[in-house]
Amino acid sequence: MTAPTPSATTASATSPPSPLEIRLLKTTYLRGPNMWTYREVVETWLDLGVLEEWPSNKLPGFVDRLLAVLPQVAAHRCGVGTDYGFLKRLREGTWMGHVMEHVIIELLELSGMEAGFGQTRETTRSGVYRMVFKVPDETVGRTALAAGHELMHAVLNERPFDVEPWLAKIRKAIDECYLGPSTAHIVASASKRKIPHIRLNKGSLVQLGYGARQNRIWTAETDLTSAIAEGIAGNKDMTKRLLSSCGVPTPQGVVVHSPEEAWAEAQEIGLPVVVKPRDGNRGRGVMLNLQNEEEVIAAYHVARAEDIDVIVERYIEGNEHRVLVVGGKAIAVSRGESVWVTGDGQSTVEQLVDLQVNSDPRRGNADIHPLETLIPRQNSVIQANLQRQRLNLDSVPETGRRVLIVGNGNHSIDCTDQIHPEVAHACALAARIIGLDIAGIDLVCQDIGQALEQQRGAVVEVNAGPGLLMHLKPAQGKPQPVGDAIVGHLFPETEDGRIPIVGVSGSRHTTAIARLVAWLLQVAGYQAGVACRDGLFVGARQLEKQDAAHWEPGQRLLINRNVEAAVFENDPISLLTEGLAYDRCQIGIVTDSLPVPGLDEQLMTEPEHRFKIMRTQVDVVLPSGTAVLNAADATVLEMAELCDGEVLLYAADANHEALQKHREAGKRVLFLRDGTLVQADGSLSFDLVRLSELPAAVRDLAPDVLLAAIGAALSIDIDIQTILTGLNTFETTGAERRVSV
Repeated sequence: MTAPTPSATTASATSPPSPLEIRLLKTTYLRGPNMWTYREVVETWLDLGVLEEWPSNKLPGFVDRLLAVLPQVAAHRCGVGTDYGFLKRLREGTWMGHVMEHVIIELLELSGMEAGFGQTRETTRSGVYRMVFKVPDETVGRTALAAGHELMHAVLNERPFDVEPWLAKIRKAIDECYLGPSTAHIVASASKRKIPHIRLNKGSLVQLGYGARQNRIWTAETDLTSAIAEGIAGNKDMTKRLLSSCGVPTPQGVVVHSPEEAWAEAQEIGLPVVVKPRDGNRGRGVMLNLQNEEEVIAAYHVARAEDIDVIVERYIEGNEHRVLVVGGKAIAVSRGESVWVTGDGQSTVEQLVDLQVNSDPRRGNADIHPLETLIPRQNSVIQANLQRQRLNLDSVPETGRRVLIVGNGNHSIDCTDQIHPEVAHACALAARIIGLDIAGIDLVCQDIGQALEQQRGAVVEVNAGPGLLMHLKPAQGKPQPVGDAIVGHLFPETEDGRIPIVGVSGSRHTTAIARLVAWLLQVAGYQAGVACRDGLFVGARQLEKQDAAHWEPGQRLLINRNVEAAVFENDPISLLTEGLAYDRCQIGIVTDSLPVPGLDEQLMTEPEHRFKIMRTQVDVVLPSGTAVLNAADATVLEMAELCDGEVLLYAADANHEALQKHREAGKRVLFLRDGTLVQADGSLSFDLVRLSELPAAVRDLAPDVLLAAIGAALSIDIDIQTILTGLNTFETTGAERRVSV
């Protein structure tokens, strides 16, 4: 959003002083939902200095110089709501913080990221703005910020600026920091199901779900994937023996340990044969369709370089296929193709590989590429294939001669819709025999649409942790929703991986409320965790004694498999500077909107500022959840209309006007009446408990503590008898409010 439209008298001179500068006062990465958005954002404070007097329409030539460097930014819709809306704002006049926001968003987009969200807002300090933009990684965000800052200074001061080197830096940060495409696809499938995720390392280890309801993935492996099964799959000989014993067709073969033994077994099996390492992947060391002693012995040495054990097996005529099996079902099929080059009478084989093979945009060395770049001088299989054709890398094939480079792999043609039910059954059975929940079954046959027995087809390998890109980005055919299948395998349709989460925000009594809610959950049978100022707790165990009302300790609760329900204390400062530790919650409690120490330094001094901060807790309440709000605080009361779920109001005063209106609308309220805690909705009311009947330690708690905590417990469907048991067994030790759990 822009700053207010400048007036015609904003600038007092015909030209600004030089050089012009935008100062970055401080930069913060908000790692969870925050007052700006549900997603992670970089927030930076910009000091425009003299540029506060020089919006875009007052700087001679500024807009044209900007568009010359970054023309794509003109098409941004901005607040106008139409294409090229931002160009209109530039021409009419907007402040440099807003311009820089759009510049950064465009740099991220040009680097291959979907950005799209940004805001720039004035602060209470003249010339200082808060600028934010969405980005899922801090390193990428800071790199983009630096790029945008440099670009702005170059345009403002009429210096040349080369965008490409900075785009390369951003892309490098993206490549190093972001999930690979296969893992990202699975995470996106989880997000469609509203299943939360947490990245557990800088690689592809990701947690789907929270606490006790989580599952973990590592690309196409899950925490249901058996390590024993992985070991078996890595041993091709053992895999074939197990499959064959259970009726899955496999090629006849044997392990050998010398060239002489390889040739002897090849003759016994019958030519042609295949020679390959017992343990290998991606076709490394695999030689096909070997016709004579020379080829078998040469292939043995190629395979022996990959593994001490070498397999000689019957060659099966046909195409290689990869069948992806997930949870006992064949869900995607890709057909492989051999790689050939055609001579032109001038280029060497090595040059032809670069010209005709590696130029394929599907090939590369990054995870985004479904096929690998071929490096012939580092690939013994390629060299052996050439030798069989009486060629080498420096040979120049005559015009029109086709030269085989790689005979297997290169799965790139989707044929999922063609698989015969019996073939699908054989592949699912193979995965089950080995013990893999997700497996890539390699089989060779003439026609995937016919049963294997009818065409002497066979399963040749079973792979753990199979690649997914061939199914996501096929060269021919349609992409397959393999991520949906993997997520569905881990989480049945009725499950979302969520545990009950209660967030408590405000400045008064929040620690006591968090501890009491956690205790009530514990009494109700949950293994409850709580992150609050008193520390970090799981059940009866205190894991940390220091203040844990922050993002990082909160994340540790969500990672802990023992945690069946979690309570988080979220003070305004942590909301402002870190964001929430969770994406959504079942219960969001807001106690008040009073000022707290530190807000002045954050330039958040006004009631509307505190509303923006504290509403975050209400914004993240699930549609099936409840916001528990203090009706006695007018600012908190305004948040009720923001809640996606139910709203329960509480106040000590039974006659509070907001309670009465809420109750008349048939909605739940809690209040005190003549020393009794009362729940009411519509014309019905229920006396819950008299304060005089509670232990002294509980009676001494502020009424708001009891009302908020009981409201949360009722909203999680904890029955009143369990709540009363919890209240009667809750213990505190003075101001520290330590709970004996």
